[in-house]
Amino acid sequence: MSLPERAAPSALVGRDALIAAIARFLSDRDPETLDEIREALAREFDEAGPVALVRLDERLASAGTDWDYSPGDPLARRIHRLLAARILQPDSALYGAEHLAAVSGKPVLIFSNHLSYSDANLIEILFHRAGASALSDRLTVIAGPKVYSSVKRRFSSLCFGTIKTPQSSALSTEDAVMNVREVAQAARRSIDIARTRLSQGDALLVFAEGTRSRTSGMQQLLTAVTRYLDCPGISVLPVGITGTEAMFPIGEETLHPVRVSAHVGRAIDASVLRERTGSDRRLLMDVIGLAIASLLPPEYRGAYADDAPDLDQARHIKAELFG
Repeated sequence: MSLPERAAPSALVGRDALIAAIARFLSDRDPETLDEIREALAREFDEAGPVALVRLDERLASAGTDWDYSPGDPLARRIHRLLAARILQPDSALYGAEHLAAVSGKPVLIFSNHLSYSDANLIEILFHRAGASALSDRLTVIAGPKVYSSVKRRFSSLCFGTIKTPQSSALSTEDAVMNVREVAQAARRSIDIARTRLSQGDALLVFAEGTRSRTSGMQQLLTAVTRYLDCPGISVLPVGITGTEAMFPIGEETLHPVRVSAHVGRAIDASVLRERTGSDRRLLMDVIGLAIASLLPPEYRGAYADDAPDLDQARHIKAELFG
């Protein structure tokens, strides 16, 4: 018996269960819209075939179960893009696409502010829509354990590659069962994997605040993130996003239609940034934080607001390198 024949019965059950789960995720839609979404999902699953659905089922069960690289799933990405067309308002947009072209085909560290579990998905979608499909296709996201804590979140994580990493001890609740040594070992493992992925040309997305902002204002970036900058030949690309805090609000499990935007800044060589900051980790991350904040409206800048104290040196370097 061929794999498609073996897979068909369980895949059919999986298809219906996934459609029902996604419909619950969009439960605030009117019945007619939900019916249209269900029909579109069924067509997409049927077109992909039972083997692709079985593989997605397996990935949903296994994603994030170890401290390793988890590749994206093609079917999850197709469903993700189908849903985005029905969630993002028509005026959602990406600005600064010319800066994406500057890192085409090159290993790059993308640093963004963090508002929602949907942030990485937004970035992937807007990169794809802006014509940077090659970049979105090699996107790998540094993900904390909470990203894998439910089927819905694991599904979202399969829209790109992910590397599971423990959260900062000051922020973590998910890793409480791990001792300090185990957390350190897991962190080192994730860094080694990230460097390997960068050496292979991945675009590595890092939310360096370490956790989502509860106020929409930026939090100070974590200095531990500088360890990802040691890989030779990489660029640093700042991105500022708005709107996702309303699309997937903290404490809710339903996606809401919203206008979102991403502003992309100038890319610079990571070695230039390290040299200019004298490898001062706090200064280096504050320069990146200011580069992200400059792409955001004032109410989103938080710790990197124009009047935030003790950032004069970082502001000078940011203006010199990022403009």
